[in-house]
Amino acid sequence: MISKEKILATAKKTILSESKAITKLTDFLDDNFADTIQAIFNSKGRLIVTGIGKSAIIAQKMVASFNSTGTPSMFLHAAEAIHGDLGMMQNDDIIICISKSGNSPEIKVLVPLLKRFGNTLIAITGNTSSFLAKGADFVLNTTVDQEACPLNLAPTSSTTAQLVMGDAIVVCLMEMRDFKPEDFAKYHPGGALGKKLLLKVQDMLEHTLKPAVSPDATIKKVIFEISEKRLGVTAVVENNKVIGIITDGDIRRMLNERDSFADLTAKDIMTKNPKLIQSTDMVVDAFNILEGFSITQLVVVDGDTYKGVLHLHDILKEGIL
Repeated sequence: MISKEKILATAKKTILSESKAITKLTDFLDDNFADTIQAIFNSKGRLIVTGIGKSAIIAQKMVASFNSTGTPSMFLHAAEAIHGDLGMMQNDDIIICISKSGNSPEIKVLVPLLKRFGNTLIAITGNTSSFLAKGADFVLNTTVDQEACPLNLAPTSSTTAQLVMGDAIVVCLMEMRDFKPEDFAKYHPGGALGKKLLLKVQDMLEHTLKPAVSPDATIKKVIFEISEKRLGVTAVVENNKVIGIITDGDIRRMLNERDSFADLTAKDIMTKNPKLIQSTDMVVDAFNILEGFSITQLVVVDGDTYKGVLHLHDILKEGIL
């Protein structure tokens, strides 16, 4: 039975070992790396990333990162490449091939085929004198002194180094493209950031729930409208223009202050000049208004025309913030 202390010591040793391997990568960065980035940036084709075994898994992660940050990429499994998948390659594509040894049988078969097509080949390898490195146009060195694995066998530090080198390429390309949060959102429309930067107020309106009463509506009608539309508020509308709002809180206060309300109408209890937001404004702006004034509903307009009500709960349900 291994003690908790031993477990924690092994975990810390692994993390420190891999962190040292990553730090050492900075010593390998030179003009060759900068030339690699410029070649990818100036390419008219896609970025094909290939590898075998654990390196193939790293390659897939790189492809995901490239695609999500504006560099069109595809994953090519090194073993499948020599059985037909080379057909996905086009003349202007650049290939990144990942291999710790650079000498695996699949890589030795693949490299000459890649060069035959005339594509630019970038090697990410821990062996700069390998078959892969010698056949590549650019070599990115990911040599590690040893694996974090106690047997120095299982890919640990080496795959971490590959992953970090890939991230360095991604970030450099993002900076060269002046990649902004708005660009990131375009590729992540379903995520919180995408919604925050892309979602407009009009996209969240439930048009079947558009509470409205006239200025002369009875209090009974007002209560019915608030209850039926389930937004806790109704707009007071005249000639399709909002002149006030009535919340369920206004109704409660009125009932506390009066024994009878038969003689009252909507205009008698409404709040004039309510907070408004344009339907074309961003939802995040609506949230800021709601938070700033400690309110839960905003009346939405298009110009002066009443469009509906946006509720704080609807924004929170979207997971934007």
